Amino acid sequence: MKKAVNNMMMRAVQYNSYGGGAAALKQVEVPIPSPKRDEVLVKVEATSINPLDLRIQKGVVWPFLPRKFPNIPGVDVAGEVVKVGSGVKNYKAGDKVVTVLSSVFGGALAEFAVAKESVTVSRPPEVSADQGAALPIAGLAAHECLLRTDGFNYDGSGKEINILITAASGGVGHYAVQLAKLGNAHVTATCGARNIDLIKSLGADEVIDYKSPEGAALKSPSGRKYDAVIHCASGVPWSTFEPNLSTNGKVFDITPTPRAFMTWGLKKLTLSKKQLVPTIVTPKKEKLDYLVKLVKEGKIKAVIDSKHPLSKAEEAWAKSISGHATGKIIVETSL
Repeated sequence: MKKAVNNMMMRAVQYNSYGGGAAALKQVEVPIPSPKRDEVLVKVEATSINPLDLRIQKGVVWPFLPRKFPNIPGVDVAGEVVKVGSGVKNYKAGDKVVTVLSSVFGGALAEFAVAKESVTVSRPPEVSADQGAALPIAGLAAHECLLRTDGFNYDGSGKEINILITAASGGVGHYAVQLAKLGNAHVTATCGARNIDLIKSLGADEVIDYKSPEGAALKSPSGRKYDAVIHCASGVPWSTFEPNLSTNGKVFDITPTPRAFMTWGLKKLTLSKKQLVPTIVTPKKEKLDYLVKLVKEGKIKAVIDSKHPLSKAEEAWAKSISGHATGKIIVETSL
């Protein structure tokens, strides 16, 4: 029997201050939120954990995020609409959806969450809750980098371009490999030795163990210079990228640090043709809908590292903090 949504409580996971990692997460019961005029209330079937969720808890984006404590983290949601605001036109109770919550408020690690209609898309039967929940932030980040890559075309037209994807077995990286291979890209990828066969199976043309000398230097085995780098790892200095880039090569840094923004500014000031581009995802409905359709058509898929029930969300959080996940970590409310 479905839980009624009027004057009811829900299970959720929250933390009360910055820091503390998985141990700071608390299982609580809180009131089910009510959708505002332009929002839908979604029964969460599954969510996934992103590096930004961890960074927010650590205080990396203090004082901007979270807006207040206690904070229910998470933004990726797949579920079913149970109630709509008075201004919502395109959804009704019973509709299956994929959506992205605001990073300011979070709310995905719960049985119910409110989302803006403007970033909510329909989820067809071919797309499972797990596949839907894995997709939003990671898929959109990979997609955004490719859309900003000069010469890349999803229809495969145009001259072949060379793309490097670092940490290709991670959440963003494994989507980036698949999306790049839908277009006119030759893909070189780095990952741990245990995941080389997986990344090859996703379509990468060259895969390098990041711990090998070639991997540390980001050298293409075939001697190619990269037109774009989708940088999903950390701790790689600009001096390692620069000699491997083509004349107008760009490095898209999906987890930019203050140092990355400094490098970006310096390259702009010196009019360098080689650029470091700090990349921050702003979810757009049409882009998310495009990715969901690719999942429906079997053109891309999420690699699921592990699934955890909401009652053990701390385990999922700890696994994500470890940095050793392959693909995406899923938290399901139904487990």
